[in-house]
Amino acid sequence: MTETKKKNEWLEWGKAILIAILIALFLRSFIFATSIVEGDSMDPTLEDGERVIFNKLIYLLDDPKRGDIVIIQRPAKNYVKRIIGLPGETIEISSGDLYINNEQYTQNFLPEKAIYQSDNYGPLTIPEDSYFVMGDNRSISKDSRNGLGLILEDEIIGKSEVIIYPINEWARTN
Repeated sequence: MTETKKKNEWLEWGKAILIAILIALFLRSFIFATSIVEGDSMDPTLEDGERVIFNKLIYLLDDPKRGDIVIIQRPAKNYVKRIIGLPGETIEISSGDLYINNEQYTQNFLPEKAIYQSDNYGPLTIPEDSYFVMGDNRSISKDSRNGLGLILEDEIIGKSEVIIYPINEWARTN
């Protein structure tokens, strides 16, 4: 192999590696990112210490939907919660049951009744630029009911798509 061929081969490898790095940086900055779940507020869906990939682009193209697990950016920290109430809806929790617009809502994404009998909340009509969120572990979650408040649309920075760590938990989060 001649010196020129070796030089060209190294140059080609260098370009390929540089392009791969640039693509990875673009994807990480504008489309996908990772977040670590802190605490037990999303149990059993997401557990403390799990790392999830979230889609940053999806809400530029579409609105958040009920049931989406979203990443919420606040000045002190980010939160992972599930969207329960949409803009313009009325939320109420009465005798442990969740009502949306005066209709009982079945939470199929939870393995059991997650709102306890002592939980009563609302009714609250959600403003047009806001969302009502809750953690799946309703008994301990800091969410729209008790400290996190309503979430502004621009505070939602992405939708959780897949668990990437630990590897044995690889799964879609929705």
